[in-house]
Amino acid sequence: MPAVFLKNRSLLSVSGAEARSFLQNLITTDIAALGPDEARPGALLTPQGKILFDFMIWKEGDGYTIETDTDQRDGLLKRLTMYKLRAAATLAPRAEQGVTVSWGENADEIENGQGARDSRFAKAGVTLTRRAGKHGDGAQALYDALRIRLGIVTSGSDFALQDAFPHDVLMDFNGGLSFRKGCYVGQEVVSRMQHRGTARRRVVTVSANTALPGTGTEITAAGKPVGTLGSVEGDHGLAIVRIDRAGAAMAAGTPLLAGEIPVSLVLPEWSGLAFPTSADEASA
Repeated sequence: MPAVFLKNRSLLSVSGAEARSFLQNLITTDIAALGPDEARPGALLTPQGKILFDFMIWKEGDGYTIETDTDQRDGLLKRLTMYKLRAAATLAPRAEQGVTVSWGENADEIENGQGARDSRFAKAGVTLTRRAGKHGDGAQALYDALRIRLGIVTSGSDFALQDAFPHDVLMDFNGGLSFRKGCYVGQEVVSRMQHRGTARRRVVTVSANTALPGTGTEITAAGKPVGTLGSVEGDHGLAIVRIDRAGAAMAAGTPLLAGEIPVSLVLPEWSGLAFPTSADEASA
């Protein structure tokens, strides 16, 4: 079973009598629905509904552990502290540096209950656990190849913070976005997108018959932009694209190109989404 240490991940703890209500009223994840030993994605949004910080969150003891990119941790802690006001919640960075991800048929048995199962991978039929600290030395390329194959994005490589809505990165399907729990920062905008079916930018997996160009390469159809390549491993990668434009190009038989390389785009099967065949069709 692969076990890969992600050194650029850091942890925060949120504890106290009002930790649950504090987070429930602030972030996109439905804390009340968070299962035991389950890690769900989440985000703190701008008032305009875009992702300001993204993370994984799971229960630990009487509180919660938040795992985020090391470059985001201090900023996230500062922003959460700003919102805390008089809430009976304690926010603190954890000493452990990095997170180990493990997957395979026996992942949950090997972790002996010490790892939290990532709901994003579970949606795709893969048991993957996340555990604080270093517990393996597999190459990160193994993990990146897995998440690329399954259509699971990460900020920085696949999208820029403050530039993407939760729908863009499939949080409406992977357990990271609630439409039932009530108000949180940016909730009005994402709820409107959901109910009006206006989400057009979506994650796709990208493949080619040769090595793909680098992250940031534009994907086009008939010279018009469709999206941008994110993470790339050899001839496979991820992108966030306008699926109405991509669907119209496919229906018309217009080649899709990443730079000069012909590519195929596939929506993650676990999302249940399909490419519209015209620009007028709804995609969400």
